[in-house]
Amino acid sequence: MYQFVDRDLERLDAGCRFMVWSMRAWVTSMGQRTCPAHALAPAFAKWRMIGGLQAFHKSMLLFNRDALETFGFAPLACNRVSEHEALILGVLVSMRDQGPKAARQTLELMVQEEAVGDLLGTLSTISAALIVAGLFPGDAVESRESRH
Repeated sequence: MYQFVDRDLERLDAGCRFMVWSMRAWVTSMGQRTCPAHALAPAFAKWRMIGGLQAFHKSMLLFNRDALETFGFAPLACNRVSEHEALILGVLVSMRDQGPKAARQTLELMVQEEAVGDLLGTLSTISAALIVAGLFPGDAVESRESRH
């Protein structure tokens, strides 16, 4: 989580930017009372993530319904990663790097117990889709200055 929170989106890899945009677009769509899955489908198809769309939608529904506190997502145009966006990115990374037990421990602090198992399943599907698409979120990328 700490490698993502309050980071400049331009300094994060494409997978991080895709996931942050997806979370924000989902929340925006819900706020506009439109179907988020329908609104996100073109972007998910473009980024070869269509296989993860249903799981992403269900994950966001579970976070929305079963969160232990109100999650805060930044507006689409914001260039910084919010705390809850970073937490979700961190859970995805911990699933890959430390396994489902570590992810479960974090999710238990985020959502009601009844939602933890479902979230582990949906986040696992999203992780697999991100890997297949070559978009798995990684650590913050180097600044542009250090790459030259």
